Amino acid sequence: PVIGLLIGVLLLLMQTTAALIFGRGVAAVLVVVLWAVLTGGLHLDGLADCCDGLLVSAPRERRLEIMRDPRVGSFAVTGLVLVLLLKAAAVFWLPGGLGGSLALLLAPIWARWWILLAANRPPARADGLGSSFAAALTPRLLGYALVLPLVLLGVGAWFDWRSLAAVACSGLVCLGVLQLAKARIGGITGDVLGAVVELTEVAFLVGMARA
Repeated sequence: PVIGLLIGVLLLLMQTTAALIFGRGVAAVLVVVLWAVLTGGLHLDGLADCCDGLLVSAPRERRLEIMRDPRVGSFAVTGLVLVLLLKAAAVFWLPGGLGGSLALLLAPIWARWWILLAANRPPARADGLGSSFAAALTPRLLGYALVLPLVLLGVGAWFDWRSLAAVACSGLVCLGVLQLAKARIGGITGDVLGAVVELTEVAFLVGMARA
């Protein structure tokens, strides 16, 4: 979550500056571009692999092979395009003032807490990045990591109740991704964790977007 806060601050600076120079539409796209750059496309790569592996009709072992394959298929391309478009649209429709600012701060923070929670699920394979990441987690660490998201959520809820709905939306999406991974490959992998980050960020922004 601390890393998420740093990312959120940079995103907020980009949105504020770009909106003054180019307008809100271009600013929303530039925010999403910066978002991908700051994470090195790591989570987007995980999302792409999950789209190819989890959505294809194949046995479990074949799904895991597909997710390790560096090549991308039609499911990956379609998934990435749709998620990036949805993220840009949600950024554009964030409320003005403090509510929108808190949304950009909270989305990467909560996504990175959900990934800690998700990492406690059984791994799909013992030698993957997901199992290595989970090995360093403890219940105490999870508790400490929850402090920052809850404090900022309290501030956000004071000014905009939609932040509570946004957390609920992102949590449901996290649960959905984990259930799909369990059903299709028997647990989590590093790619699944990447998909959790990307999809919960989008879900949070959509939950905060104006009607």
